[in-house]
Amino acid sequence: MTQTIPANLPPPFTRETAILKVRKAEDGWNSRNSQQVALAYSVDSQWRNRSEFLTGRDAIIAFLTRKWANELEYRLIKELWAFHENRIAVRFAYESHDSSGQWYRSYGNENWEFDEQGLMKRRHASINDLPIRESERLFHWPIGRRPDDHPGLSELGL
Repeated sequence: MTQTIPANLPPPFTRETAILKVRKAEDGWNSRNSQQVALAYSVDSQWRNRSEFLTGRDAIIAFLTRKWANELEYRLIKELWAFHENRIAVRFAYESHDSSGQWYRSYGNENWEFDEQGLMKRRHASINDLPIRESERLFHWPIGRRPDDHPGLSELGL
């Protein structure tokens, strides 16, 4: 059974709401819908993603559209690392391949800060890419939301 996650999860976070916020973010990114994902961020949200610095939803939409045009068959798992008041730290991994068919597992950490409405106003991401063979893939589900019974990062030993 798929869990329904409330639309609005404002801070301060409890362990339960932080876990739900992380899953909601994972679900959004796995949709690969740039317009929808951008609505989780404040209109003036500031990002650092690898070496790129972005401000605002329009820049986020452009970034995500470009990202998912290049990272094909993208599947992501996020896991809560820590939380306090209006901040959450996560670790994540995603798998995708490029247009040549080379698969990657990308590992990273994100630090998030939210406004009073629960919109993310800051996102700082550090990410490393590891080329893998297709046979080494661990994320096997249809494109979209990760099924509730699919193992998370810890269960997969990542």
